Amino acid sequence: MKSILRVLVFIIASGFSASVNAQEAQPMLGQIAPSFTLSDLNGKTYSLEQSRGKFVVVHFATTWCPFCNAEAPNLEQLYKEYKDKGVTVFIIDVKEGKELIEKSFGRFNFSFPVLLDSDGKVSASYAPAGVLPSLQRDEVPLASNLIIDKDGKISYYSLLNTTSFDAKLTNLKQKLDELINVND
Repeated sequence: MKSILRVLVFIIASGFSASVNAQEAQPMLGQIAPSFTLSDLNGKTYSLEQSRGKFVVVHFATTWCPFCNAEAPNLEQLYKEYKDKGVTVFIIDVKEGKELIEKSFGRFNFSFPVLLDSDGKVSASYAPAGVLPSLQRDEVPLASNLIIDKDGKISYYSLLNTTSFDAKLTNLKQKLDELINVND
């Protein structure tokens, strides 16, 4: 319940606070993405290093996040459209149990891995400085989407901003198309 209240405060504040400027900017661009190794719902281990040479789309989520649930079917569609173009997609669920995730996200029938960030350390490593300090660091990236390029650098980062929420992932797809065309 405490996390839900924090996210509600985050949603309200994102439209009205001075931190909107930090959220409108794409943080961490050009930086090497923090490394991670996480297990999926079936216990298979994935690491960011295994995906070098591909574009990686990462979405940080929780089952109770309305923004995450709104984007979920579009992430599946994105994966189907781009998997043959060298794109990998991961949802990283933050601090929730496997059973809850399976029950909630099961309705989407994802054909890409949902990874478990049980302690929130991976999510916290992707939290840019200066964004809503009232949130715990692992909560900052919730509902965010990133593109990590073939060299492991962050090429796109859409930190949740309710005034410009893009459930259909239009901006992310445009950036992916741009990156793929440059690398062809």
